[in-house]
Amino acid sequence: MTWRIGIDLGGTKTEIAALDPGGTIRLRRRAPTPAGYAATVAQIAAMVAAAEAEIASTATIGIGIPGSENPVTGLIRGANSTCLNGQPLARDLAAAIGRPVRLANDANCLAMSEFHDRPGSGFAVILGTGVGGGLVVEGRLVQGRNRVAGEWGHNPLPWMTPAEHPGPACWCGQRGCIESFLCGPALAADADGPGARDASQLPARAAAGDARARAALDRHADRLARALAAVINLLDPEVIVLGGGLSNMAHLYEALPRLIPRHVFSDVCTTAIEPARHGDSSGVLGAARLWP
Repeated sequence: MTWRIGIDLGGTKTEIAALDPGGTIRLRRRAPTPAGYAATVAQIAAMVAAAEAEIASTATIGIGIPGSENPVTGLIRGANSTCLNGQPLARDLAAAIGRPVRLANDANCLAMSEFHDRPGSGFAVILGTGVGGGLVVEGRLVQGRNRVAGEWGHNPLPWMTPAEHPGPACWCGQRGCIESFLCGPALAADADGPGARDASQLPARAAAGDARARAALDRHADRLARALAAVINLLDPEVIVLGGGLSNMAHLYEALPRLIPRHVFSDVCTTAIEPARHGDSSGVLGAARLWP
């Protein structure tokens, strides 16, 4: 048994946590994520060195990133922190730190954090600036041959209405992706028009009687229910956990169990819909657990 360090590399902040051999967090630090690839690698190496000096031990290193690693080339792809794309991040970090590191998509880290100690299967969803997902079966992360397992956000929104078709253009090059309907900026724009990006105040506005905010939240919940029903039809997990900033919208946990079953190919749907148990600690916990 050894210490494990997890790092959650985000677009605006980088977080590090050290878990002792019993799995308890003994150290947790945050720092603004610097601009540029070289500075990011240097900062992570410095944070690891400082953490290991504080715990007086070396540790395994797992890192959650907002993208994925190409299984053939080892280069990062699909990261909204665009300085990472096309870079051999794992190799460069291993050289800077002096030992191998393990990388995984941040949604996969959420899944590892939430489901590593639960029986059966679970699907973890990130609803934030982007939309991602991760699948764990019997405590094991499923990444797939191409390392894209769980990327439900870049499938088309199911059962589109005529008004929704063909859907917004997505940064990935397709149209009508689930992410382009369900991410935070899309929800904000649906309520307040093009250019709006912050959806955080919509629940409070709806509760205060803002009809435009209420209508946008209702459309969002309906679309999310359709998208999650497609996940259930394909994977049928025991639990779906919601993470990311939009997961804090309390009305989803009443609306989704009511809306999802009408789209599931079954006469019963008891799939639990839950908020992330570990909140904003999930990223670093899951990254640390990329090592057994």
